Amino acid sequence: MDDALESRSIRTDLSGLVVKIVGYLFIGLFSLCCLLPFLLVLGTSFTSESAIKKFGFNFWPREFSTFSYKIVFENPDLIVGSYLVTIAITVVGTSIGLFLVAMTGYALQRQDFEYRNGISFFIYFTTLFTGGLVPFYLLVTQYLDLKDNYLAVLLPGLLSPFLIIMMKAFVKSIPHAITESAKIDGAGDFTIFIRLILPMTTPALATIGLFIALGYWNEWYNAMLFLSPDMKYRPLQLFLYNVITSADFVRNSAAASNVQLRDVPLESMKMATAIVATGPVILFYPFVQRYFIKGITVGAVKG
Repeated sequence: MDDALESRSIRTDLSGLVVKIVGYLFIGLFSLCCLLPFLLVLGTSFTSESAIKKFGFNFWPREFSTFSYKIVFENPDLIVGSYLVTIAITVVGTSIGLFLVAMTGYALQRQDFEYRNGISFFIYFTTLFTGGLVPFYLLVTQYLDLKDNYLAVLLPGLLSPFLIIMMKAFVKSIPHAITESAKIDGAGDFTIFIRLILPMTTPALATIGLFIALGYWNEWYNAMLFLSPDMKYRPLQLFLYNVITSADFVRNSAAASNVQLRDVPLESMKMATAIVATGPVILFYPFVQRYFIKGITVGAVKG
């Protein structure tokens, strides 16, 4: 009997070890697949344009050059201002949007909210049909009068039907008896939401907050529509987009005039702008990683 139990225990340990090895290998390969493209972009951004044309893209620069970064940072006050504008819009938009999404999701799952089904239908309807670009532009510029206003970039990203539906589904998993017991103790709806619902929805808040923050950080289209070039500081992504398009226009114009411009590092500049846009996020993530992981694991069931 003891030998049988011991052999079974050894087989269990071996099977667990095999599962761990396979899991670590899979995670390692997946991490490598995520890391290699970034290393390729980083290496190419420090490569001269002539080396890129001759050898193609490489992980290690064949001919080291920082000329593309010099062009990107040619006006340091503009890029610093663009960074500050983007950070401000991201922080303010994520904070307000996360609160509004959480409050909307909580209200729509309340069984005692009379109009929850009708409002849910209108929210879901917008995922299938939209008014189009022209009505949206007229609404923002003519009726709301937000032309050349940062609110034109901030307001459209506050609420997302997909995020509201996600939040509603998560809040719905919270037992209704918790809110009922709080009501018996005399707590109001807003107190229940702030002191009970929000702490229990930390995993959903962490995930939704990440979606909203990335959306604001990568925002350039609404900025292009509503913020004119007369504004000195515009969001970072739009600033970098304009740098690339300007360099591309100069090189194409020169080519059309049979003028060779070898000093325009268009390919390496594209990679440099990608590093400039993603670098701060990568450097900032280790400082918030433990809070994000804590938010994901809150409410987990221990086996």
